[in-house]
Amino acid sequence: MQENPGPQLPYGTQPPSPPAYPYQPPPVPAREPWFLPTPEGARYDHLARVSDRGPWREIVGTIVVAIAFVVIGALVLFVGAVLATIFGIPAPLRPDQLFSDPVFGLVVVLLSIAAVLPSVFGTVAIVQRRRPGSLSSVAGRLRWPWLLRCLALAVIALALGQAAQAVAMMVTGEGKQVTDMFGWAGWSAFLPSLIAIALLVPFQAAAEEYIFRGWILQAFGAHLRNPIWGILLGSALFAALHGYSWEGLIDVFSFGALMGWLAVRTGGLEAPIALHVTNNILAFGLSAAAGQLDKALQQGEVPWQALAGTVVQLSAFAVGVMYLAKKRSVGTVSG
Repeated sequence: MQENPGPQLPYGTQPPSPPAYPYQPPPVPAREPWFLPTPEGARYDHLARVSDRGPWREIVGTIVVAIAFVVIGALVLFVGAVLATIFGIPAPLRPDQLFSDPVFGLVVVLLSIAAVLPSVFGTVAIVQRRRPGSLSSVAGRLRWPWLLRCLALAVIALALGQAAQAVAMMVTGEGKQVTDMFGWAGWSAFLPSLIAIALLVPFQAAAEEYIFRGWILQAFGAHLRNPIWGILLGSALFAALHGYSWEGLIDVFSFGALMGWLAVRTGGLEAPIALHVTNNILAFGLSAAAGQLDKALQQGEVPWQALAGTVVQLSAFAVGVMYLAKKRSVGTVSG
């Protein structure tokens, strides 16, 4: 005798199936972003404080930037020598004269420095794992309106400095040097030089600021509270790359020290870049206008009267920048 199987389902119906739940894969952990967060409320020289893993990032980065500076400069010089051979430009490649064509020599020299700029940004991004824009300012970018205002101040300061230098030379009986500074060789000689200067000097000057006032200042600031050490070392290295007499070295070192100080006080490299670009354009431009561009590429004796112009120029620029920065409420710490 069979047991009762229970109630029978009506014909055509199926027993209910157990509830089906969709397959849930295990959660994927969020991928850590490459760029480490920029510290908030940090001064310009402290923007590299993105990790607490010791100073190895700054040491390795400094070595990389130094090697890039030498290797890229040598590579650009080599390419320039090859092109000079192709186009029949004599290239003695001496310290006092690289190429017989001064415009071609100027282009090679400026490019050998300007071409280093991408490697500085790359080192910040890869070695320190921080956004390259933090090298420009506390805003994480180059603040163009502020840069343009600093350019206007730089023109005024430069004019005052040149006037002070001219007065110092005339008072000390060196008036002939003043007239030699403002010679005119004609448009045919000046225009090619002017084009090269206008196109390349901004990048060359900016590259030097990003290295000596940007990278070095922030590399020290990543571990030291006081910016004075980064300012002094950056200024000393900057001066060491120039072959001037002691008067010229004082000029260059003072320039570098003030630019480092302004970078910290204004929260970025806009003011240093503005004065550096304006100064180099005027220096190369005056030499090119007088038909003496080859002398502008030679570094040697600097008249002591030039220091009078330096004092006036740097003082006027610093006062103007600090006044305008306060009036415009320019940010000095990261947001």
